[in-house]
Amino acid sequence: MAGLDLGSTKTCAVIAEVVGDLPRLPLAKVLGVGLAKNAGVRRGMVRDIDETSRSIVAALRDAERMAGVKVGAVTCGIAGEHVSARTSTGVVAVSGDEVTAEDVARVNEVARAVSLGRDHELLHDIPQEYVVDQQRGISDPVGMTGTRLEVEMYLVTVQSTAAQNLRRSVERARYRPADLVLEPLAASYAVLTDDERELGVALVEVGGGSTGVAIFHEGKIRHLASIKFAGTHVTSDMMQGLGVTQADAERLKERHGVAYQPLVDASEMINLPSTPSQGARQASRELLSHIIHQRVDEIFQLAQREFERAGYGGGRLPAGVVLTGGTAHLPGMVELA
Repeated sequence: MAGLDLGSTKTCAVIAEVVGDLPRLPLAKVLGVGLAKNAGVRRGMVRDIDETSRSIVAALRDAERMAGVKVGAVTCGIAGEHVSARTSTGVVAVSGDEVTAEDVARVNEVARAVSLGRDHELLHDIPQEYVVDQQRGISDPVGMTGTRLEVEMYLVTVQSTAAQNLRRSVERARYRPADLVLEPLAASYAVLTDDERELGVALVEVGGGSTGVAIFHEGKIRHLASIKFAGTHVTSDMMQGLGVTQADAERLKERHGVAYQPLVDASEMINLPSTPSQGARQASRELLSHIIHQRVDEIFQLAQREFERAGYGGGRLPAGVVLTGGTAHLPGMVELA
C-alpha cells in the first residue's frame, strides 16, 4: 500500500506492508519513503496540476526505489479550508426483535442522506454513537433488543473541485487514486493513543499552508477545523522582517529558527544572505526568533479559540494537545504552546 501527503512546500510518499495480528491488530511496516519539493499546492488545494504531478512522480519514484517494489494505487491525504464537518442524525424502526447489521446499515444511510451543499462531496461518515430505545452511548448495537434505532454521525465533506483536481494530479502521474483521507484524521491514527482519544485530546497539525485542528473525546472525533495560518506565513514574515528571499527565509528558519524567543541568547548573531548592493549583513538570532514567535503564537491562539468554540476550553482536554506537521519540528514549539 502507498500513501501521499501533498503539502504546500513538499510531497511526502510512503510505501508500507500491512503486518501484525490481522485483522485484529494491523500494523504498517514501512518499506520506503520519498520527498520532493512541491509548489503546485496552496492551502490544501491544487493550483498547478502539472507541477503537482511532477512532484508526485519524484516522491513516489524515490519511495519505490527504496522499497524495491512498484505501486499502482495510492491513498492521498486531503486538508485545507475547504474541508467542513457537521453532525447528522438518523432514525429507523428495528425490523425484528433485535438489531441486525441491516438495521445499522439503514440508519447510517438515513444519517448520510443530507444536502451537502453546492460543490461538496462526502469524504468520511463517522458514527459517534447509537441509541437503542433511548439507551445512549452504544458503539455497536447489533444483537441488542429494541424497536427504535438512532445514530449520531459526524460527516466530513470537501470541495468537489479540490478533490477532483487532486485525483487528476495523481492520474497524470500515472497512478490510480485509491482513496482520499482527511489528513488530521490520518495523523491521529499515527500519533495518538487509544487512551488519549478516550480521555480527550486535541491534535494540532501545523503544516505549510494551513493548520488543522482535530479534537477527540470518548474515543470519537468531536471537532474539526482549519486555520489559514501556518509555516509559509512564518516564512513570509521573515522575508519582510529581514529583507531576504523566500528560499533564504526557508533556510534561515530551518538552520536558526526557534519558536520560543526566551530560549535564544540575545547576544548571538547570524549572517544574513545579501545581494551585492546590500553588502554583508547580520541580524540577532533573537530578532529571527521574535518574528517566528509572534506568528506561531497567533496560530496557537486561533487553535485555542477552536477548542473553546467546540466546548473543550478551560482544561477540558485531560490528555492535552499533540503537535504534528512539518512546522511543529521547530525548536521551542512545545515551550511556546
